[in-house]
Amino acid sequence: MIEIDNVSKLFGAGDSAFRALDRVSVNIRENEFFTLLGPSGCGKTTLLRMIAGFEGPTSGQILLDGQDLSDKPPYRRPVNTVFQSYALFPHMSVAENVGFGLNMLGRSKSEVAATVTEMLKLVRMTDLADRKTSEISGGQQQRVALARALAPRPKVLLLDEPLSALDFKLRKEMQLELKRLQSDTGITFVFVTHDQEEALTMSDRIAVMSAGRIRQIGGPREIYDQPADRFVADFIGDTNFLPAEMIARTGDSAQLRLAQGVEVTARAGQIDKTSGTVTLAIRPEHARLVAPDAGQLTGVLDEIVYFGTDTHYHILLDGFGTRFVLRLQNTPDEMRMMQQGDRVGVALAASAGQVLKD
Repeated sequence: MIEIDNVSKLFGAGDSAFRALDRVSVNIRENEFFTLLGPSGCGKTTLLRMIAGFEGPTSGQILLDGQDLSDKPPYRRPVNTVFQSYALFPHMSVAENVGFGLNMLGRSKSEVAATVTEMLKLVRMTDLADRKTSEISGGQQQRVALARALAPRPKVLLLDEPLSALDFKLRKEMQLELKRLQSDTGITFVFVTHDQEEALTMSDRIAVMSAGRIRQIGGPREIYDQPADRFVADFIGDTNFLPAEMIARTGDSAQLRLAQGVEVTARAGQIDKTSGTVTLAIRPEHARLVAPDAGQLTGVLDEIVYFGTDTHYHILLDGFGTRFVLRLQNTPDEMRMMQQGDRVGVALAASAGQVLKD
Protein backbone atom coordinates (compact mmCIF):
# COMPACT_ATOMS: atom_id res chain seq x y z
CA MET A 1 0.00 0.00 0.00
CA ILE A 2 2.72 2.50 1.00
CA GLU A 3 6.31 2.39 -0.26
CA ILE A 4 8.79 4.68 1.48
CA ASP A 5 12.03 4.60 -0.48
CA ASN A 6 15.27 6.06 0.92
CA VAL A 7 13.51 9.11 2.39
CA SER A 8 15.47 11.82 4.22
CA LYS A 9 14.19 15.03 5.77
CA LEU A 10 16.35 18.01 6.76
CA PHE A 11 15.14 21.08 8.62
CA GLY A 12 17.30 24.15 8.08
CA ALA A 13 20.34 24.44 5.85
CA GLY A 14 24.11 24.21 5.95
CA ASP A 15 26.04 22.99 8.96
CA SER A 16 23.14 23.78 11.31
CA ALA A 17 20.63 21.60 9.41
CA PHE A 18 18.82 19.02 11.52
CA ARG A 19 18.34 15.58 9.93
CA ALA A 20 14.94 14.40 11.18
CA LEU A 21 14.90 11.35 8.88
CA ASP A 22 17.96 9.60 7.52
CA ARG A 23 17.45 7.37 4.45
CA VAL A 24 14.35 5.58 5.74
CA SER A 25 12.93 2.74 3.64
CA VAL A 26 9.89 0.65 4.54
CA ASN A 27 6.90 -0.99 2.83
CA ILE A 28 3.54 -0.90 4.62
CA ARG A 29 1.09 -3.56 3.48
CA GLU A 30 -2.56 -3.29 2.55
CA ASN A 31 -5.00 -3.94 5.44
CA GLU A 32 -2.18 -3.77 8.01
CA PHE A 33 -1.99 -2.16 11.42
CA PHE A 34 1.52 -0.73 11.21
CA THR A 35 3.08 1.17 14.11
CA LEU A 36 5.95 3.67 14.14
CA LEU A 37 7.42 3.36 17.63
CA GLY A 38 10.22 5.32 19.25
CA PRO A 39 11.20 7.99 21.77
CA SER A 40 10.43 11.69 21.33
CA GLY A 41 12.45 13.24 18.50
CA CYS A 42 13.11 9.96 16.67
CA GLY A 43 11.34 11.09 13.46
CA LYS A 44 8.14 9.02 13.65
CA THR A 45 5.72 11.98 13.52
CA THR A 46 7.75 13.62 10.75
CA LEU A 47 7.39 10.44 8.69
CA LEU A 48 3.63 10.35 9.37
CA ARG A 49 3.28 14.01 8.31
CA MET A 50 5.13 13.26 5.09
CA ILE A 51 2.72 10.44 4.23
CA ALA A 52 -0.15 12.85 4.94
CA GLY A 53 1.42 15.57 2.78
CA PHE A 54 2.00 18.16 5.51
CA GLU A 55 5.78 17.86 4.95
CA GLY A 56 7.77 17.02 1.84
CA PRO A 57 10.88 14.82 1.73
CA THR A 58 14.28 16.43 1.19
CA SER A 59 15.20 13.34 -0.81
CA GLY A 60 13.66 9.97 -1.58
CA GLN A 61 10.17 8.97 -2.63
CA ILE A 62 6.82 8.04 -1.08
CA LEU A 63 4.36 6.00 -3.15
CA LEU A 64 0.78 5.02 -2.33
CA ASP A 65 -0.70 2.21 -4.39
CA GLY A 66 2.20 2.63 -6.79
CA GLN A 67 1.60 6.37 -7.35
CA ASP A 68 4.19 8.99 -6.40
CA LEU A 69 2.70 11.38 -3.84
CA SER A 70 5.35 14.11 -4.25
CA ASP A 71 3.11 16.58 -6.12
CA LYS A 72 -0.16 15.78 -4.33
CA PRO A 73 -1.34 18.18 -1.58
CA PRO A 74 -2.93 16.63 1.53
CA TYR A 75 -6.52 17.10 0.32
CA ARG A 76 -5.81 15.15 -2.89
CA ARG A 77 -4.35 12.10 -1.10
CA PRO A 78 -6.56 9.09 -0.22
CA VAL A 79 -5.36 9.50 3.35
CA ASN A 80 -6.96 10.83 6.53
CA THR A 81 -5.36 11.75 9.86
CA VAL A 82 -6.56 11.47 13.44
CA PHE A 83 -4.63 14.03 15.46
CA GLN A 84 -3.63 13.88 19.10
CA SER A 85 -6.01 16.78 19.90
CA TYR A 86 -8.93 15.29 17.83
CA ALA A 87 -9.70 18.78 16.36
CA LEU A 88 -13.49 18.39 16.59
CA PHE A 89 -15.94 21.28 16.07
CA PRO A 90 -17.44 21.96 19.53
CA HIS A 91 -20.49 23.84 18.16
CA MET A 92 -21.50 20.87 15.97
CA SER A 93 -23.24 17.67 16.97
CA VAL A 94 -21.55 14.29 16.83
CA ALA A 95 -23.34 13.46 13.57
CA GLU A 96 -22.45 16.84 12.01
CA ASN A 97 -18.77 16.33 12.88
CA VAL A 98 -18.76 12.89 11.28
CA GLY A 99 -20.45 14.18 8.12
CA PHE A 100 -18.39 17.38 7.80
CA GLY A 101 -15.72 15.96 5.49
CA LEU A 102 -18.30 14.27 3.28
CA ASN A 103 -20.20 17.55 2.88
CA MET A 104 -16.96 19.33 1.94
CA LEU A 105 -16.39 16.67 -0.72
CA GLY A 106 -19.79 17.45 -2.23
CA ARG A 107 -21.45 14.13 -1.44
CA SER A 108 -25.26 13.96 -1.67
CA LYS A 109 -27.38 14.41 1.46
CA SER A 110 -28.63 10.83 1.27
CA GLU A 111 -25.08 9.45 0.98
CA VAL A 112 -23.88 11.63 3.86
CA ALA A 113 -26.77 10.52 6.08
CA ALA A 114 -26.24 6.83 5.27
CA THR A 115 -22.48 7.02 5.83
CA VAL A 116 -22.83 8.93 9.11
CA THR A 117 -25.27 6.29 10.38
CA GLU A 118 -22.87 3.52 9.36
CA MET A 119 -19.83 5.18 10.96
CA LEU A 120 -21.62 5.95 14.24
CA LYS A 121 -22.72 2.32 14.43
CA LEU A 122 -19.15 1.22 13.73
CA VAL A 123 -17.75 3.27 16.64
CA ARG A 124 -20.79 2.56 18.87
CA MET A 125 -21.91 6.19 19.14
CA THR A 126 -25.41 5.99 17.60
CA ASP A 127 -27.17 7.04 20.81
CA LEU A 128 -25.13 10.27 21.01
CA ALA A 129 -25.58 11.40 17.41
CA ASP A 130 -27.34 14.66 18.37
CA ARG A 131 -25.10 15.54 21.32
CA LYS A 132 -22.59 18.41 20.97
CA THR A 133 -18.98 17.17 21.02
CA SER A 134 -18.27 19.61 23.86
CA GLU A 135 -20.77 17.63 25.95
CA ILE A 136 -19.20 14.17 25.64
CA SER A 137 -16.22 12.49 27.32
CA GLY A 138 -12.65 12.29 26.02
CA GLY A 139 -13.04 8.66 24.98
CA GLN A 140 -16.26 9.48 23.12
CA GLN A 141 -14.57 12.42 21.39
CA GLN A 142 -11.85 10.05 20.24
CA ARG A 143 -14.47 7.76 18.71
CA VAL A 144 -16.05 10.71 16.89
CA ALA A 145 -12.66 11.73 15.49
CA LEU A 146 -12.15 8.17 14.24
CA ALA A 147 -15.61 8.04 12.66
CA ARG A 148 -15.02 11.39 10.91
CA ALA A 149 -11.68 10.21 9.54
CA LEU A 150 -13.12 6.86 8.37
CA ALA A 151 -16.25 8.33 6.75
CA PRO A 152 -14.66 9.24 3.36
CA ARG A 153 -13.26 5.67 3.22
CA PRO A 154 -9.56 6.56 2.86
CA LYS A 155 -7.07 3.93 1.75
CA VAL A 156 -4.86 4.82 4.70
CA LEU A 157 -5.69 6.16 8.17
CA LEU A 158 -2.85 7.93 10.00
CA LEU A 159 -3.06 8.13 13.79
CA ASP A 160 -0.73 10.50 15.65
CA GLU A 161 -0.70 9.34 19.30
CA PRO A 162 -4.51 9.59 19.53
CA LEU A 163 -4.72 7.79 22.90
CA SER A 164 -2.21 9.86 24.84
CA ALA A 165 -4.83 12.16 26.43
CA LEU A 166 -6.96 9.31 27.81
CA ASP A 167 -6.76 7.83 31.29
CA PHE A 168 -5.14 4.41 31.76
CA LYS A 169 -8.27 2.25 31.79
CA LEU A 170 -9.91 4.03 28.86
CA ARG A 171 -6.67 3.86 26.88
CA LYS A 172 -6.66 0.07 27.34
CA GLU A 173 -10.23 -0.17 26.09
CA MET A 174 -9.52 2.03 23.06
CA GLN A 175 -6.50 -0.06 22.10
CA LEU A 176 -8.79 -3.03 21.53
CA GLU A 177 -11.38 -0.78 19.86
CA LEU A 178 -8.83 0.57 17.37
CA LYS A 179 -7.70 -2.92 16.42
CA ARG A 180 -11.34 -3.96 15.95
CA LEU A 181 -12.02 -0.95 13.72
CA GLN A 182 -9.00 -1.67 11.58
CA SER A 183 -10.05 -5.30 11.17
CA ASP A 184 -13.69 -4.41 10.42
CA THR A 185 -12.91 -1.70 7.85
CA GLY A 186 -9.91 -3.33 6.14
CA ILE A 187 -8.20 0.07 5.96
CA THR A 188 -4.45 0.33 6.41
CA PHE A 189 -3.71 1.99 9.77
CA VAL A 190 -0.37 3.74 10.39
CA PHE A 191 -0.10 4.47 14.11
CA VAL A 192 2.49 6.65 15.87
CA THR A 193 3.29 6.11 19.55
CA HIS A 194 6.08 6.13 22.10
CA ASP A 195 4.18 3.63 24.27
CA GLN A 196 5.71 0.16 23.84
CA GLU A 197 2.71 -1.66 25.32
CA GLU A 198 0.34 0.08 22.90
CA ALA A 199 2.50 -1.00 19.98
CA LEU A 200 2.76 -4.61 21.14
CA THR A 201 -0.99 -4.82 21.85
CA MET A 202 -2.37 -3.52 18.55
CA SER A 203 0.18 -3.90 15.77
CA ASP A 204 0.60 -6.43 12.98
CA ARG A 205 4.11 -5.05 12.51
CA ILE A 206 6.22 -2.44 14.29
CA ALA A 207 9.04 -0.20 13.08
CA VAL A 208 11.26 0.81 15.99
CA MET A 209 12.88 4.19 15.28
CA SER A 210 15.78 6.11 16.78
CA ALA A 211 17.57 9.28 15.65
CA GLY A 212 15.77 9.39 12.29
CA ARG A 213 16.43 5.77 11.37
CA ILE A 214 14.53 2.49 11.57
CA ARG A 215 16.38 0.07 13.85
CA GLN A 216 14.11 -2.96 13.34
CA ILE A 217 10.86 -3.95 11.63
CA GLY A 218 8.90 -7.01 12.69
CA GLY A 219 5.87 -8.44 14.42
CA PRO A 220 5.33 -7.76 18.13
CA ARG A 221 6.65 -11.17 19.23
CA GLU A 222 9.72 -10.88 16.99
CA ILE A 223 10.52 -7.37 18.20
CA TYR A 224 10.19 -8.39 21.85
CA ASP A 225 11.82 -11.84 21.76
CA GLN A 226 14.45 -11.21 19.07
CA PRO A 227 15.57 -7.56 19.28
CA ALA A 228 18.04 -6.59 16.57
CA ASP A 229 20.33 -4.56 18.84
CA ARG A 230 20.75 -3.15 22.33
CA PHE A 231 18.63 -0.07 21.63
CA VAL A 232 15.59 -2.14 20.62
CA ALA A 233 16.03 -4.54 23.55
CA ASP A 234 16.30 -1.63 25.98
CA PHE A 235 13.40 0.38 24.53
CA ILE A 236 10.91 -2.50 24.23
CA GLY A 237 10.07 -3.67 27.72
CA ASP A 238 12.52 -4.32 30.57
CA THR A 239 15.82 -6.08 29.90
CA ASN A 240 18.85 -7.19 31.90
CA PHE A 241 22.21 -6.73 30.17
CA LEU A 242 25.12 -8.91 31.30
CA PRO A 243 28.71 -8.90 29.96
CA ALA A 244 29.76 -12.34 28.72
CA GLU A 245 32.52 -14.14 26.81
CA MET A 246 31.49 -16.10 23.72
CA ILE A 247 33.40 -19.39 23.80
CA ALA A 248 31.65 -21.27 20.99
CA ARG A 249 28.94 -20.83 18.37
CA THR A 250 26.91 -23.31 16.35
CA GLY A 251 24.44 -21.71 13.93
CA ASP A 252 22.06 -19.51 15.94
CA SER A 253 23.22 -20.94 19.28
CA ALA A 254 26.04 -19.36 21.30
CA GLN A 255 27.87 -20.81 24.30
CA LEU A 256 28.75 -18.06 26.78
CA ARG A 257 30.78 -17.76 29.95
CA LEU A 258 29.50 -15.25 32.51
CA ALA A 259 31.41 -13.32 35.17
CA GLN A 260 30.72 -15.95 37.84
CA GLY A 261 32.33 -18.60 35.62
CA VAL A 262 28.96 -20.14 34.77
CA GLU A 263 28.40 -21.28 31.18
CA VAL A 264 25.02 -20.72 29.53
CA THR A 265 23.51 -21.17 26.08
CA ALA A 266 21.83 -18.23 24.34
CA ARG A 267 20.47 -17.25 20.93
CA ALA A 268 23.17 -15.66 18.79
CA GLY A 269 20.69 -13.26 17.15
CA GLN A 270 22.11 -10.96 14.46
CA ILE A 271 25.64 -10.72 15.84
CA ASP A 272 28.46 -11.83 13.54
CA LYS A 273 30.98 -12.74 16.24
CA THR A 274 32.08 -16.29 16.95
CA SER A 275 34.19 -15.35 19.98
CA GLY A 276 35.12 -12.45 22.24
CA THR A 277 33.24 -10.15 24.63
CA VAL A 278 29.50 -9.77 24.00
CA THR A 279 26.36 -8.52 25.76
CA LEU A 280 23.73 -11.01 26.90
CA ALA A 281 20.14 -9.73 27.17
CA ILE A 282 17.69 -11.52 29.47
CA ARG A 283 14.07 -10.48 30.02
CA PRO A 284 13.01 -10.32 33.70
CA GLU A 285 10.28 -12.95 33.22
CA HIS A 286 12.79 -15.46 31.75
CA ALA A 287 14.46 -16.12 35.10
CA ARG A 288 13.35 -17.61 38.43
CA LEU A 289 14.19 -16.76 42.02
CA VAL A 290 15.66 -19.83 43.75
CA ALA A 291 17.83 -20.81 46.68
CA PRO A 292 21.49 -19.70 46.41
CA ASP A 293 22.72 -23.22 45.59
CA ALA A 294 20.03 -23.91 42.96
CA GLY A 295 20.69 -21.20 40.32
CA GLN A 296 23.38 -20.34 37.78
CA LEU A 297 23.85 -16.88 39.34
CA THR A 298 23.91 -15.71 42.95
CA GLY A 299 23.52 -12.38 44.66
CA VAL A 300 21.85 -10.33 47.37
CA LEU A 301 18.17 -9.37 47.25
CA ASP A 302 18.41 -5.57 47.28
CA GLU A 303 14.84 -4.41 46.63
CA ILE A 304 11.32 -5.84 46.28
CA VAL A 305 8.73 -3.85 44.28
CA TYR A 306 5.10 -4.99 44.37
CA PHE A 307 3.01 -4.28 41.22
CA GLY A 308 -0.22 -6.10 42.08
CA THR A 309 -0.19 -8.69 39.29
CA ASP A 310 3.51 -9.37 39.75
CA THR A 311 6.52 -8.49 41.88
CA HIS A 312 9.93 -7.24 40.72
CA TYR A 313 12.98 -8.52 42.61
CA HIS A 314 16.17 -6.43 42.27
CA ILE A 315 19.27 -8.54 42.89
CA LEU A 316 22.87 -7.31 43.21
CA LEU A 317 24.72 -10.06 41.38
CA ASP A 318 28.01 -11.44 42.67
CA GLY A 319 30.91 -10.72 40.35
CA PHE A 320 29.01 -8.39 38.01
CA GLY A 321 28.69 -5.16 39.98
CA THR A 322 25.29 -4.74 38.41
CA ARG A 323 21.62 -5.18 39.31
CA PHE A 324 19.48 -7.96 37.85
CA VAL A 325 15.69 -7.47 37.80
CA LEU A 326 13.55 -10.58 37.99
CA ARG A 327 9.76 -10.51 37.56
CA LEU A 328 7.44 -13.15 39.01
CA GLN A 329 3.64 -13.43 38.93
CA ASN A 330 1.99 -13.09 42.32
CA THR A 331 0.91 -16.63 43.22
CA PRO A 332 1.38 -18.33 46.60
CA ASP A 333 5.02 -19.38 46.82
CA GLU A 334 7.27 -19.79 49.81
CA MET A 335 10.09 -18.02 47.91
CA ARG A 336 7.99 -14.82 48.20
CA MET A 337 8.76 -14.84 51.92
CA MET A 338 12.32 -13.73 51.20
CA GLN A 339 13.40 -10.37 52.58
CA GLN A 340 15.76 -7.61 51.50
CA GLY A 341 19.35 -8.57 52.27
CA ASP A 342 18.80 -12.32 51.79
CA ARG A 343 21.19 -14.25 49.58
CA VAL A 344 19.37 -15.76 46.59
CA GLY A 345 19.98 -17.64 43.37
CA VAL A 346 18.84 -16.79 39.84
CA ALA A 347 17.88 -19.68 37.57
CA LEU A 348 17.90 -18.82 33.85
CA ALA A 349 15.52 -20.55 31.45
CA ALA A 350 17.23 -22.61 28.75
CA SER A 351 18.26 -20.40 25.80
CA ALA A 352 16.22 -17.54 27.27
CA GLY A 353 18.89 -14.92 26.61
CA GLN A 354 20.05 -13.35 23.37
CA VAL A 355 23.43 -12.02 22.33
CA LEU A 356 23.13 -8.42 21.11
CA LYS A 357 24.90 -6.00 18.87
CA ASP A 358 25.78 -2.88 20.87
